[in-house]
Amino acid sequence: MSENAINPNSVVGVSYQLKLSNGELADEATNEQPLLFIHGIGQTLSDFDSQLTGLTIGDTFEFTLTAAQGYGEHNPNYIVDLEKQIFEGPDVPEDLLTVGNMLPMQDQEGNPLDGKVLEVGDDTVKMDFNHPLAGEALSFSGKVLSIREATQDELSHGHVHGEGGVQH
Repeated sequence: MSENAINPNSVVGVSYQLKLSNGELADEATNEQPLLFIHGIGQTLSDFDSQLTGLTIGDTFEFTLTAAQGYGEHNPNYIVDLEKQIFEGPDVPEDLLTVGNMLPMQDQEGNPLDGKVLEVGDDTVKMDFNHPLAGEALSFSGKVLSIREATQDELSHGHVHGEGGVQH
């Protein structure tokens, strides 16, 4: 593989559009504000990384990932009823339990996860913990804007440093 091509541990900058199967624009990164990531370390979907491997600066890409390759199929087991009292307290905003709100939460082991408020009852709140794009085919189109090798600090920290990345 060329050292000017995208390989594992490359810092990659891309512009892209992500569209859903209904044509809706779900996300985008522009030339002015590209997506910067370290290729092959799990910062992006593994099949997204695979599609970019070997591309060089200036190359364009267009591909679709199935729901299974993306964020998985929609799982009805991830829709749960929680006790409403866990959302009550003096520091809780009044409008927190609004249908459609995404709430940062934790599972029993303390791992972060986001849940969408589906329904608010008298004693329970129905939450959906599926990824918002679960069940969706993801169509990407874009262009490779930059490629460089990640530094040891970036690899050990697990993110891009410098312009467009994390500033320490």
